[in-house]
Amino acid sequence: MVLLAKTASAGTYSLASNLVGEGFLNAFSWQAIADPTNGRVNYVTESTAQADGLVSVSGNQVTLRADSTTVLSSSDPGRNSFRLQSNAQYTTHVAIFDIAHMPQGCGTWPAVGGNWPNEGEVDILEGVNNQSPNLSSLHTSANCTMPASRSMTGTSTGTNCDVYETNNSGCGVQTNDINSFGPNFNGIGGGWYVIERTSTFINIYFWERGSSSVPNDVQHPGTSVNTNDWARLHTGTPAASFPNTDCNFSTHFGPHNIIINLTFCGDWAGNSAVYSASGCPSDCVDYVNQNPSAFVDAYFTFNSLNIYE
Repeated sequence: MVLLAKTASAGTYSLASNLVGEGFLNAFSWQAIADPTNGRVNYVTESTAQADGLVSVSGNQVTLRADSTTVLSSSDPGRNSFRLQSNAQYTTHVAIFDIAHMPQGCGTWPAVGGNWPNEGEVDILEGVNNQSPNLSSLHTSANCTMPASRSMTGTSTGTNCDVYETNNSGCGVQTNDINSFGPNFNGIGGGWYVIERTSTFINIYFWERGSSSVPNDVQHPGTSVNTNDWARLHTGTPAASFPNTDCNFSTHFGPHNIIINLTFCGDWAGNSAVYSASGCPSDCVDYVNQNPSAFVDAYFTFNSLNIYE
């Protein structure tokens, strides 16, 4: 892991952390807590994950997976899985997630984002039940909305970010790429998710593996990134853009930890209408309980995480 202390200005950011292999894991803590989204999941400690083969390192790659061997009874706490929280917190920054594989399967609900509820939440990558495309979203307290028209390639699913007025859905943007989530994402070898957070906007970017439009400083991370160059070179219109036009970021967003987790069922994936519309069998909890082999592909593999400030 490389740690540097520099300040970003005008779209240029300097490398703060290059996280690969064991260094990636050392930058996070395992949260063996009750699932905030009421999933059919049992978040385990790092020692349990190691003992059960749910975490592995191969060179620079880090793989985090759910249990795929245990049939669960109704009295079991849930399917063993992971919830990691970064030790560091971030405000103005760029984070580049190079992801080779994400969890897939009926009942799965993987997410990568920033923490909630105390300091707002930014979901960079999120979805359920193999349903593409990806959904990026903000979740806030009252009086935070997004303009209907924004410079982005994605499609807004709502402009009110207040969780209390939107039944916790917040203001989301669907990525305009069918390969941005689930089996389609895995089928192309993954890609890059990037967040740029400033005091005036939060932008989310996605590039497929093999795309000719991936900026060089995303594909080959170095000591700095210049997000202004992405726009100038026409490679960097964000998939999702969240400006502060009608949302005071200073009161709605504080320092964020990065959260990486995989839950099952719960408030979204397990919603009966959502689950059945996904074409998934049985009901969510029964399916997760009784079909461990369905989750052999329920894992993240990260090639790297590079954070610039």
